[in-house]
Amino acid sequence: MAYRPRLPWPSGASPNSAVCGEEDRLAIMASYGLDALEGAPELSRIVQFAASLCEAPIALVSLVEEERQRFLAKQGLEVGETPRPTSFCAHAMLGDATMIVPDATLDPRFSGNPLVTGAPHIRFYAGAPLISSEGAPLGSLCIIDTVPREGLSDLQREGLEVLAASVMQRLLIQRQDRAAIAALEARQRELQHMLDSVPGIAWSVDHAGNFDMFSARWKEVTGREPPRTADDWAEFIHPEDYARSRASWDKAFSEERLFNDEWRLRQADGSYRWVLSRAMPVDGEPGGRRWFGTVIDIDEAHRTSEMRDLLAKELSHRIKNIFAVVSGLVTLHSRGKETVADYAEALSTTIRALGKAHDYVQPASPSRKEHLVGLLDELLAPYQDGGEGRIEISGGDVAIGPRAATPLALIIHELATNAAKYGALSRDGGKVTVGVNADCDGEGTVCLSWREKSDGFAQAEQASEGFGSRLLRMAVEGQLSGQFTREFEDDGLRVELKIPSTSIAG
Repeated sequence: MAYRPRLPWPSGASPNSAVCGEEDRLAIMASYGLDALEGAPELSRIVQFAASLCEAPIALVSLVEEERQRFLAKQGLEVGETPRPTSFCAHAMLGDATMIVPDATLDPRFSGNPLVTGAPHIRFYAGAPLISSEGAPLGSLCIIDTVPREGLSDLQREGLEVLAASVMQRLLIQRQDRAAIAALEARQRELQHMLDSVPGIAWSVDHAGNFDMFSARWKEVTGREPPRTADDWAEFIHPEDYARSRASWDKAFSEERLFNDEWRLRQADGSYRWVLSRAMPVDGEPGGRRWFGTVIDIDEAHRTSEMRDLLAKELSHRIKNIFAVVSGLVTLHSRGKETVADYAEALSTTIRALGKAHDYVQPASPSRKEHLVGLLDELLAPYQDGGEGRIEISGGDVAIGPRAATPLALIIHELATNAAKYGALSRDGGKVTVGVNADCDGEGTVCLSWREKSDGFAQAEQASEGFGSRLLRMAVEGQLSGQFTREFEDDGLRVELKIPSTSIAG
């Protein structure tokens, strides 16, 4: 039965008949948690004083349970309980005043009682009822003598009843404490259930810096027992984050202010995920403030933010590179052009080639193939002129990255443009063969071979180090950290490019 605060039961009033039934009476008795009061010093002093006051060898605080009467405190008696059918107190508790039995051998209720006919040989009995605040009879504070007596003096009887009230006051304190603890435990269970139901991790720290509460989510995430001190967190925070985060926590804790930090938390599988940890100090704990904090998983948001920053930096870098390339193309194409139209056409075709290379390496491009052969197909397709076999591409394929696409596009475009203007593609029957070797030296070097063949090849027109050669050298050596060689033969041109695979993939 749940305890509800009530006024004390009026002194001298009979028990409340509504709670005299065994089920109700025992439920009320159970609400006191009487086990905690067995041998309580306060009750022991009361029975000692009761025995002295009434000049009796035996005094007891007796609670009548379902099958026994239990002595929470006793003076002059060794046993801690007796069977309920032998209980004098079961009778005393039902009255409205102290029950007096001058000589038990002459009282038909008790003359055959084993406690009368045998040890402890009860003759005189006086018991003041113990009544709960609801009016339920619980037992009595009694004194016992082994010789018959006429009764108690007024002082003794009144004193016994005052002492009985003191017993009930001590029982009431125990009941209230027990109810308060039960309410606190219920509240803690509710709070723990609430904390366990949230997606993040909740924790608290006492004023001494001891981590004494974690929600169930901690064990689910980390697979480990929670830390108990700030030092213990070193096992769970990424080594690169721990020193900084620990310093932030120590400062916030010492200054009693908001703690807010992001770090990587070790997961049960050994991986790390970014989390946001926040904690606030609150008043109310003796000795100092208590802290309540949370750990929220922000890994996806953090990585998205990192990717966004990376993309912004990459975009800035790419734009700067594009402006630098276009600026260089404007300067280089302006040389050796007789008319503005020639200059504009050369510059436009080069920029269009760069545009194709850019489209090629974008994720949304339906034609994206991510390989060098794919880029060759894309950029050389316009020079086929509908013919079959004018340009042949062979060899192993190589994956390319966005940063390599622009210089590779410039190289391929320049070679194809020169072939169309002066070389094999400018003559009937001329052919271009492009070969790709993914590892031509066994050390991760990509080799690209450009071979032109045609009748009447105009070697003199291309032999000088002009714009094309400078552009190729700038792209291969300057941007791709590779090597470039050009060799004119009787029937055409051979260009060899050697580029580190790391530059191609970049």
